[in-house]
Amino acid sequence: MNDKYETMDLDAKIYVAGHQGMVGSAILRKLKKAGYYNFVLRTSVELDLREQDAVQRFFEIEEPEYIFLAAARVGGIHANNTYRAEFIYDNLAIQNNVIHQSFKSGVRKLLFLGSSCIYPKYAQQPMKEEALLTGSLEPTNEPYAIAKIAGIKLCQAYHAQYGSNFISLMPTNLYGPNDNYDLENAHVLPALIRKIHEAKTKDERDVEIWGTGTVRREFLHVDDLADACLFLMNNYSKPGIINVGTGKDLSIYELALLLKSVIGYKGRLRFNPAKPDGTPRKLLDTTRINHMGWYPKIELWEGIQKVYAEYEKRHLQTH
Repeated sequence: MNDKYETMDLDAKIYVAGHQGMVGSAILRKLKKAGYYNFVLRTSVELDLREQDAVQRFFEIEEPEYIFLAAARVGGIHANNTYRAEFIYDNLAIQNNVIHQSFKSGVRKLLFLGSSCIYPKYAQQPMKEEALLTGSLEPTNEPYAIAKIAGIKLCQAYHAQYGSNFISLMPTNLYGPNDNYDLENAHVLPALIRKIHEAKTKDERDVEIWGTGTVRREFLHVDDLADACLFLMNNYSKPGIINVGTGKDLSIYELALLLKSVIGYKGRLRFNPAKPDGTPRKLLDTTRINHMGWYPKIELWEGIQKVYAEYEKRHLQTH
């Protein structure tokens, strides 16, 4: 297979791995909206992607043509740092099995989702795709990052050796419907939504936020990521990784102020510098995808309002 791209037909058989997660469910929604309908889906109970024999059987029976590999074990600083063995083992196993079986069964194209944490902790900002493997990683999420780097390299190796049409994209920090609000495992934005919402409902005078508040992060709505996934599946076939983000960032302090405003919390924000900050800044250089004609559509304040409305509704239903 060469580097020319081909467009997926609307009746193409598509496997979205991890379709119940935040990213996978957004990809599925986007594909359905675009008119695709021939999906093969399995929950993690029906198919454990860490099990090599089970994955092999699935591919032999279903023979999917296109794959969006969104299945992964994910979490925030605390989860990444606590469950280091599971984060590297589970992600390596999932990727190895799905990517290898995609090669063996002659899948027409596979899209692998990496993460912006693959880049060095002190990479020049904004981070270009060429920064990969030019320095040491952020220690708190190193196992996850190493697994994702291995997935990228696996896709590139099959592309180089066999011409497999496997592409890899690197999303920035994501948020949106089906996010995880568990304080033990959540990423910073959903964790802050929950913390500030609970402080408001309990009428607490202040809310504790981990770290100094000075580190900067970029946030992309998961529906924008799904849009980019379909765009790249139909318009990109190079082995080189490609960043997906907004090209804008803000400090955690600024994010907390924005959330405080949306949630309507009147108390004080209390930052705890004894807790880890993580990487000082993580802003992606999105020049490559922008030059292809793709840009995100959802502004952060708009996305946060939507997400908080959903969170509030879900919270009311469960209480």
